[in-house]
Formats: sequence, structure tokens, C-alpha cells
Amino acid sequence: MPSIHPWKVRILALVCVMMIVIPAGYFFIRTSSPERVDSEEWMKDARAEVTLKLYFGGEKKAATDEVWREVSQYVKSKGLNVKFSVNFIPWTDYSSKLLAMAAAGDRWDLNFDSDTSFRQMAARGSYLPLNTLLPEYAPHLNERYNSDGTLLSTTLDGDIVGLPWAIKMNQRPYAVWRADLAEHAGIAPPLNSIQTVEEVDTLLHQLKEAYPDRKLSLVTALPFYMVREEWLDLGFYGLGCYIGDPEMKVRAIEQQAFYLEAALMSRRWNQAGILNPDSILGLEDSANQWRSGKLLFTITSHEWALAADPGFIDSTYRQQISLLYPEKRQVNRSPSSNVIAINRNSEHPDLALRFLDLLETDRTLFDLVIYGIEGKTYKLEGDTVRHPDNLNFSTSNYMDWGGQWAFWKPQFLRPTETYPGDFWSKEATFAKLPQNVDSPLGGLMSDYKIAKELERRDELYEELGKAIEFGMAGNISDAVAKYRQRQMDNGLETILAEVQRQVDQYLLFNR
Repeated sequence: MPSIHPWKVRILALVCVMMIVIPAGYFFIRTSSPERVDSEEWMKDARAEVTLKLYFGGEKKAATDEVWREVSQYVKSKGLNVKFSVNFIPWTDYSSKLLAMAAAGDRWDLNFDSDTSFRQMAARGSYLPLNTLLPEYAPHLNERYNSDGTLLSTTLDGDIVGLPWAIKMNQRPYAVWRADLAEHAGIAPPLNSIQTVEEVDTLLHQLKEAYPDRKLSLVTALPFYMVREEWLDLGFYGLGCYIGDPEMKVRAIEQQAFYLEAALMSRRWNQAGILNPDSILGLEDSANQWRSGKLLFTITSHEWALAADPGFIDSTYRQQISLLYPEKRQVNRSPSSNVIAINRNSEHPDLALRFLDLLETDRTLFDLVIYGIEGKTYKLEGDTVRHPDNLNFSTSNYMDWGGQWAFWKPQFLRPTETYPGDFWSKEATFAKLPQNVDSPLGGLMSDYKIAKELERRDELYEELGKAIEFGMAGNISDAVAKYRQRQMDNGLETILAEVQRQVDQYLLFNR
């Protein structure tokens, strides 16, 4: 999903590779499950009907309210007397508006969140601790979390403040380009031959020469170098480690030699007209631009490279892909990539958790929430869900709605036009390859002791760092040197020392 925080890597393939750390004490979490409750009696509630207010990202689709009225009727038949107010915030504004709503004390019940904005919301106390509520009101869901051990990824200072998704995957990047246009121009790289940033650079210049007036790419050079160097992005203010470092020494990305290399390459692309200058504004959804044919090159993940339908709006569009740095290690996607959290001001957290628990065990409810109403928002052919004949991915009246990912249950997901029947098995197999590794770090990091320094670090990124990464800072070498020194003067050593302390505590208790 899109993320708006300035320290995110501004490309689809790497957004969800961020892995973070947790301080000691997180392991003493009260998640013991009560005995499994096979009866639905525990769900019955004599209270009058209440409304659960939900927030997701993206565009509200036409049939949303109708579908969730059906959801309400169904859960009432199961003893849960609720209706739903389902609200959407555009992805470009999602993180900032969530933070503003929480700061203002707004009341809602649950929302989708992911990666950086989840960490910000959690650090500010915006989400309700679920340690005692989860086993009491969502015993089946709690049982699954006890089994897979992923709750550590959404725990802060001993409090479970979010519910991570259940999917296992890796999003190491592939280079991908419009094969139909490349072939028309006589550009035909051998299969899997574009593996390094230098080979990408050659291809980009060939495409630019062939199509000088076309929008080419929104991708900066930095993600390619991060993969080459096996950089483990902590998803925390531009800090990271090297995957092969046994001590997991925390470093600032702008201080690394590869950062300057990447900035120089981005400058080259900017000057050649390869990197769209509008990309620095962060207002263009690269995935939508790619599907609509407006871009000639992007990077993607295994999910969209080999397993899922890329969703082109024109059937004549074709893509060619090549896995970047295939021998390099890459961490698997974090369980906190997609999260459901309950607002600290929720008036009905028990009912929200009961709804989530029913979703964990009831396929009929799952189909309603994820796919909608059969015959209106989807049709079922065998076990495969398809759009109705008059609709598609781009014009869908409900399917493919934003934020649904945190609700996904591998036991219930059906094949779709986007994800064929063997999709999830392919994803799981890919994540198990030797070069795809689980992060040695996990969980939430606290910024409490260094909040002022981190705020200024963000300001310096906006002032200096962003232009460097997009190749728009004039003399790049001088700009990087100035940026590095400004960050050091701001108290970078204090930031690194505190984050290292948290990393060391995690490693001490996890070895």
C-alpha cells in the first residue's frame, strides 16, 4: 500500500520491506488464550444496535454502503447487533489525516494501517492496548496469533496495539518494462539479463532514446543500491543495518557510501529526462500509472511479476521482467505491513474484536467483506471470483477496495482474476528461497527519548535529503556532504545510540 511518510522508499516494491526492532520487555505479553469456544453463545449481546466506525485508505467504491448493510444483517444473525459506518481517506492523505484525527481525540472503532504511519500512531498512544481484550473477545483470532507468533511485530512497551496480517511473502524487486513498446523499438534484452543498476541504466537510456516524449519512470536509483548492499531498512527515519552484520550496527542511510552513488545515478536520470520531475511531489500512484500505460518502466515484486495479473487496462500491453540482484539477501515482508488497529477512543472495542473474530472463522462473512454481494459486485465461477461482465479492476464497484489486505485469511482467500488459484502457494514458496530471509529484528521501536532530534531529522530530509535522492540538488557531491554534516550537527549520534540500545536489548533477549 502507499505510504506518505517522508522516510519511506518511494516505490511499490520496497515499501513493505521495512523491518523494525523492539525493546526488551516485549516478550512478557499477556496473550494466553482461554479454552477454545466452539459455541457462538459468547457472541450474543443484549445491547441495542450500535454503529462501528471504520476507516480505510483509497477511494470509496460505489457499492460499499450496500455491501456493508449486508454485512450488518449477517453478523446480526450471528448475535452481533452492529451496523457499520465505512469511511475512506485518499492514500495521499491517509497517514497525515489519521494522525490529525487521533491528535484531535476523534472517536472511531477500527482502521487499517501499515508500516510507518502505524509506528507513528502507536508511539503517540493512538491505539488501544489489546492484551486482555484480545483473548476475551476474539479467542479464535488470539489462538492463531499465539500459533504464528506475529504479535511481537505490533507490540510497543509490552502493549499489543495492532493486529498484523497473516500473509507470508517477499517483495524483493524486479525491473519491469513495457515489452510491446520495447520490441517495437528493437529493444530486446535477453531473458533475466537486467540484474544490476548499471544494466537498468542502459535499458532506461535505450527506452528514452526510442520514446523521447513519453513519461518513463517514477523510480529513483536508491532502491536498486539498497538491494545491492543488502540494506535492512528499519522503517524508522532513514535508519538501517546491513543484513550480514552479526552485531546489527544501526546506521543512517545518508552516511553510507552507496547513498552518494544512488544520488549521482538519480541525477543522471533526472538530467536525461528519465526520472519524471513530478515524482518528487509524491502525488502520483506509480501502480495506477503503470496499469494505465502512462509509464514505460517501473519496479515490481514477485507478486505482480509472476504470480498475479498486472491489471493492464489494455490487453495489448505486455511486460517483461527481470529479477534484480538475484543472489543478494532480502528480508521477507513484515507482519506489520498491513494492520488492523482499534482507536484508543473506541466506545465499542469489544464489539469490534467480536466482528474480527467472526471474520477469522466464517467464510460467508469473509466473502461478504472481501468480495461483496454475489451477482452485483462479483460472480463466482467454480471457486474463482470474477468481476461482473460490465466491470473490471479499474471500474470495480466494490472488489479490490483499499485496505482489505489486513483482513485477508489464507484459509478463505479465493482465486480471482488478479490472483490465480496457485498464487499464495507460489508466494510462500518464493519467500522460502535461501536468499529470502526473515528479518533478524522485529517489532515496534519507540521514539519517546529522541522525539525532538527525530523531528528535526525529518525537517532536514524535507529541506535537503529529498532533492538529493531525486537527483535535483545541483552539485550532488557537495549537497550530500552538506546533508551528512547537518544531520550530524542535529544530534545523529544521540539518535543512533538510542536506537542501538533498543536493538541490542532485542538481540539480547532473542538469542
